[in-house]
Amino acid sequence: MTERADALVVGGGPAGSSCAWRLRRAGLDVVVLDKARFPRDKACAGWITPPVLDVLKIDAAEYGDGRTLQPITGFRTSRLGPDGAGPEVETRFPEPVSYGIRRCEFDRYLLERSGARLDVGEALTRLERRGGQWLANDRLQAPVVIGAGGHFCPVARFLNGPPRGEPVVAAQEIEPRLNGAACAIGGDTPELFFCPDLRGYGWCFRKGDYLNVGFGRQDSRRLPAHARQFVDWLRAAGRIPRDIATRWPGHAYLLRGSSPRTPVGNGILLVGDAAGLAYPQSGEGIRPAVESGLMAAETLLALEGRYDRERLEPYAAWLATRFGRAVRSRPLHDPPAPRPAGAPGRGALGPLRGLARAPLRPGRAEPAPARPAARRRAGSRGRVAAGEPLVHAQLPDRARLPPDAATPARRSAERAPGGTRLSSGNPRDRQTRPPPPPPPPPRPAERARGAARLSSGTPRDRQTRPASPPLVA
Repeated sequence: MTERADALVVGGGPAGSSCAWRLRRAGLDVVVLDKARFPRDKACAGWITPPVLDVLKIDAAEYGDGRTLQPITGFRTSRLGPDGAGPEVETRFPEPVSYGIRRCEFDRYLLERSGARLDVGEALTRLERRGGQWLANDRLQAPVVIGAGGHFCPVARFLNGPPRGEPVVAAQEIEPRLNGAACAIGGDTPELFFCPDLRGYGWCFRKGDYLNVGFGRQDSRRLPAHARQFVDWLRAAGRIPRDIATRWPGHAYLLRGSSPRTPVGNGILLVGDAAGLAYPQSGEGIRPAVESGLMAAETLLALEGRYDRERLEPYAAWLATRFGRAVRSRPLHDPPAPRPAGAPGRGALGPLRGLARAPLRPGRAEPAPARPAARRRAGSRGRVAAGEPLVHAQLPDRARLPPDAATPARRSAERAPGGTRLSSGNPRDRQTRPPPPPPPPPRPAERARGAARLSSGTPRDRQTRPASPPLVA
């Protein structure tokens, strides 16, 4: 039996639950699909900044009643070296600048608070486009899907293809209960230990009777060795109990500015780590996850049920304004175009194995050819600059434009004669430039019959591959 909803959110973490919460407040019927059952453990350092509470309208005193909410009013930082850490620098603040939370509590709270219908304990294994609607697992139907499943989100993999050479940050962490054991780490002052090359850091963070210890680096190949050295030094220095566990779970994420993922497709939006939005300076991911979830919801509400890719593009421009430009603004392939109602289903994702690492595979239809990357520039006049708090009153005008604001007709009228418009999506931020010269004629190899061209948009970066045969579900 098919269950219908106005929106399907795949992933019940902070990004997905925040998006669902905003959509439900506007009256939409939302289903959240997650392979885990909540509460569940999540590898994460687990601290949030005050703007996260502000934008979600969470009262700190109410949340902290029966849950972990450790105020942070200082940081102790040092640099790791061959003989351990160097001189320490302690920074104090007059009021909390962050709060320590436990993800098992925080994620469950946000998900239950969202008011969405919860479909947990089941992974996304099949996704099919039928008549302008998405059908998930042969039973959940919605006109739009929000991919919020973290770095290994199956929706992100479907939209962008399998990851190849993504510059991931890998981390390992553990959060054991101290049970009264002696610990030198102060609760209000996490300790940070930076690598000499500044490509990673370790941390120790006490949250009441829990201690979070972890290590992350952009160079993931040597992460286990670095983590072992870090833990051995912490034990020897008496910073952590000697009997702390040695086998730690890991996780990965992409930093904004290095992520090659596109966040937009036909009836698809990506949020949080699925879109690669972690802050490059600190690796913080919860705040951009929450904010992007709310931004995605505002974008959908402005479109009033019409979610083709062209109308969703302002969301990508808004992310660029808020978090900075990404490496690439187009997918490796778009999902198959919508088919007329009643037509045989094609372009389905067949049954999947090992979703955490294996890509979602389209069905019998070949993917649509990749389109040239849109030449857009993040507007310099966006109301919310990178690093500023995001609250509903600060949402840029672009999210509230009338439904026809992103149509081709509107853009044609805005294009200056003899020039090409550069725009972030904000009507105040438009410039013109002379039209580019015509591209050179294709080389003979590119005209070869039965070959499809792969190109990044520059004449130097072209290669050929045999035309892909149809994929069978």
